[in-house]
Amino acid sequence: MISKSLNKKANNNYRLSIAPMMDCTDRHFRVLMRQITNKALLYTEMIVAKALHYSTKREQLLDFNPIEHPISLQLGGDNPSLLSEAAQMAEDWGYDEINLNIGCPSPKVKAGNFGASLMAHPEIVAKCIEKMKKSTKIPITVKHRLGIDHLDSDSYLLKFVDHLAIAGADRFIVHARKAWLKGLNPKQNRTIPPLQYERVRKLKENRPNLIVELNGGLKTIDDCLKALNIYDGTMVGRAAYNHPFIWNTIDSKVFGEEEKIISKSKIIQQLIPYAQSNLENNGCLWDISKHILKLIEKTPGAKFIRQELSEKSQKKKADISILENVAQQLEATGH
Repeated sequence: MISKSLNKKANNNYRLSIAPMMDCTDRHFRVLMRQITNKALLYTEMIVAKALHYSTKREQLLDFNPIEHPISLQLGGDNPSLLSEAAQMAEDWGYDEINLNIGCPSPKVKAGNFGASLMAHPEIVAKCIEKMKKSTKIPITVKHRLGIDHLDSDSYLLKFVDHLAIAGADRFIVHARKAWLKGLNPKQNRTIPPLQYERVRKLKENRPNLIVELNGGLKTIDDCLKALNIYDGTMVGRAAYNHPFIWNTIDSKVFGEEEKIISKSKIIQQLIPYAQSNLENNGCLWDISKHILKLIEKTPGAKFIRQELSEKSQKKKADISILENVAQQLEATGH
């Protein structure tokens, strides 16, 4: 049994988080989500520690808007020294925590010998965590799978988690599927391996002193509330990215805040100053409009509004009047 000295105290921020997703959870999407929830923990897309080490424009990789707090920087890598350096950067930049990606099964990540591949090497992951813990005071968390390929027994999972807990990992976000590094692509690995919640539950029962967060297949707030009867936290991914508005009662239902009613038109109106600032800093309207498309579903005339927003926002001289028009159309329909 793991030492009682490793007891952790759950933080309220863990109750619900929005998963790190490549090509999805950029700073613009995170600012959109902050119009919907002030409390959920947000994650960056994965940033490779080696890229931070060699980059001459680190601000492009690390910068975020203060409104995004609480926010976690997700890192990828297998080099303890580079990860330690990246962890120090994260603390200096003002991130609230750092998450180590041990779950991504993409061929590119696999070729770099990190992501889900590292589940085969718990001793390496432990060294990375130990080194990161020495360089920063903010929490170091791990997002991982139930296992990979044929390394997926309950005993192996427990051994893996124990290695990382002893090294100092503060929280374990468990995607309740194994990953096949051979034979399945990343998209297939999100759906084909079956969800096995009972195995995550068994992990939590065997290690009650550790903070265990459930990820995978959670599609609604009610799903998360049920899971919170068992686990310390929940993480939602595609369901939040593809249907952001259905999460507009997170703060009241999950975090116990006073309920506030917000409309889709109001969300877009609140985003307009941010969009204008982005334009003034050499960004383009499409940066944020591509995420707003997801917000407009299930409203009268949604197909037309989304088509118009997509076509106009991608033009070179697109300005915020396009968003103002969309907000007005939604407001006129009571949305």
